Amino acid sequence: MMFGGTGGMDEFGAAAGVVPGGVVSGKRVLSPARKAVNSLKWAVAVPVLLLFGAGVAQWVTLLGVVVVLAVVAVATCLVGGVWHRAGAATLAAVAGFALTLFAGPAVYEGYMRTVGEPADVVVVDVVDLHRKHGADMMCSIRELGGEQRTFEVSQMQNCFGQAKKGDQIVVREDPLGLLDPWLPYGSEDRHTSEITVVTTIGLTLGVGASVFYGGQRRRDG
Repeated sequence: MMFGGTGGMDEFGAAAGVVPGGVVSGKRVLSPARKAVNSLKWAVAVPVLLLFGAGVAQWVTLLGVVVVLAVVAVATCLVGGVWHRAGAATLAAVAGFALTLFAGPAVYEGYMRTVGEPADVVVVDVVDLHRKHGADMMCSIRELGGEQRTFEVSQMQNCFGQAKKGDQIVVREDPLGLLDPWLPYGSEDRHTSEITVVTTIGLTLGVGASVFYGGQRRRDG
C-alpha cells in the first residue's frame, strides 16, 4: 500500500492524489462495490415508485400523475444531470412513462382479482362517447342483489364493449369501496391480461436496468 498520494489506490478505488476520505479535488469517488450498491438502490426505488404512482392514479388520477411526474423528474435529473448519462436518462424516462400506462390497469386488475368480491350485475347501457382521442366506452351496470347500486364505469375499469345491454355478468367489487367495479374480459380478450402483465414486467426491468447502467457508468465531474 502506498501513502502520500502518488501512484496508489485507496479503499474508494481512486487513483493517486486522493486525500483521506475518498475525495478527488473536492469530489467523492465511490469504490466499485459501493457504486454498485448505490446504483442498485436507485434501480429498485425508481420503478417501485412508478408502480406505486400508477396504482394511486387508479384511485385518484391527479395524485397518481403528480407522483409519476415527480419520480420521472428526479430519475432524469439524477441519471442525466448528476451522473451525466443522458442516453440512460432518456431511456428511463420514456420507459417510465410507458410503464405507468400498462402498470395502472395491471395493478387495478391484480388488486380486484386478489381481494375483489364477486357481484352479479346487469348491464343497463353501453355508450361509445367518441371523444377527440377516439372511442371512449362507458358502461352502466346495476347490482342484482344487495343494495342494487348503479355504477358508471369506463375503460379504466375494463369497459370495452365486451358486454352488451341486458347482459348479466359477474364483476369484482372493491371491499373498501374506493374503486369502481372491474368488468371481466370478453372471450376474444382472454390473452389481454397476460400481455399487460408481461409488458409491465418488461418495462419495469427496462427502467431499472437503465437507472442501474447510468449509475454504474456515471461520470464524476
